[in-house]
Amino acid sequence: MSRPRAREAGVRFGSLSTGKKNSIADVAGVSVGHSTLRRGEGKLVVGEGPVRTGVTVVVPHEGDLFRRPVKGAYYSLNGCGALIGALQIQEFGLIDTPIGLTNTMSICAVGEGLVRYTMDRNPLAGVEEDTIIPIVSECDDSYLNDARGLHVRPEHVFEAIGNASSQVEEGSVGAGTGMVCHDFKGGIGTASRAIDIKGSEYLLGVLVLANHGNRNDLLVDGVPVGRLLDTLDPKRKEMGSIVTIVATDAPVDARQLKGLAKRVSMGLGMTGSCAHKGSGDIMIAFSTANVHDRRQTDKHIVTDKLLVDSEISNLYRGVVDATAESVTNALFKAETEKGRDDQIAPALPLEPTIEILKAHGRIE
Repeated sequence: MSRPRAREAGVRFGSLSTGKKNSIADVAGVSVGHSTLRRGEGKLVVGEGPVRTGVTVVVPHEGDLFRRPVKGAYYSLNGCGALIGALQIQEFGLIDTPIGLTNTMSICAVGEGLVRYTMDRNPLAGVEEDTIIPIVSECDDSYLNDARGLHVRPEHVFEAIGNASSQVEEGSVGAGTGMVCHDFKGGIGTASRAIDIKGSEYLLGVLVLANHGNRNDLLVDGVPVGRLLDTLDPKRKEMGSIVTIVATDAPVDARQLKGLAKRVSMGLGMTGSCAHKGSGDIMIAFSTANVHDRRQTDKHIVTDKLLVDSEISNLYRGVVDATAESVTNALFKAETEKGRDDQIAPALPLEPTIEILKAHGRIE
């Protein structure tokens, strides 16, 4: 049987309700696709494997993003990582390609894939219209993967986009295939919250690529599970990174989205992260509200409807709780992975974890 998500095992994260899927895809139009590369075993042979990597793509809406970009922002808590397209997001407050996630040394290949995908849909891009700047971020999966082999290629981006769905796979899939979280197997995790603001409901979803932290720091619902577990304790040399994507249908602008992105940090703290010096802690946020056609030439003024700042505190709360749940889901869903040179990332042992949480009154 597949491993349960944290909430299915009885863990709770705050008092806000989740969306129907409890995933980033609860935000209408958002989809997530993966391309998973897993082959070979044993001793590392650069260029041959073992390969434990992949691509994950978050698509903000079903239309043409280049033509109809979404409002966007990013925040870097700790900048030991890469975000292609960061300057454009900062300058214009827009995201106009799908968001790609992969391993550190494959960001250029994923960037090329996103550019080619967008060119295919926009034959005037780079000719009579703007050129294309892709949005790509990364984590280092070299503990398990043949990183120098550069196995991710642009066609894997097309595969991930082709697989994009509102049913989001979690754990050791796509970009999460070779990732390690708090010295256990990590990867992709997601969660959502339904936010009521004066009678109007908005959805907010989070997706993480979790590859950060060490075992002794791991918290689940405030319990130091990592320190209390009696199990395998392999150690990698570096502390990894985490990339978090926040999506919402709430009508907020780039400035407000940056505020949402910042609150991811607090959710990571709830799971025990302190953003180690060698960790890239990168947060991207977008809103599917107030989408305008960039090719409209008959108007020189566009109007956005925005939530007033005094009403968005529950969106902040939703980001914090959904981030903590997303990280925990990545750990609950990921299975043990043996990678290059037989290095192992063990799955979080669920039965002992649940017993610890029961002993501390977190699960009945």
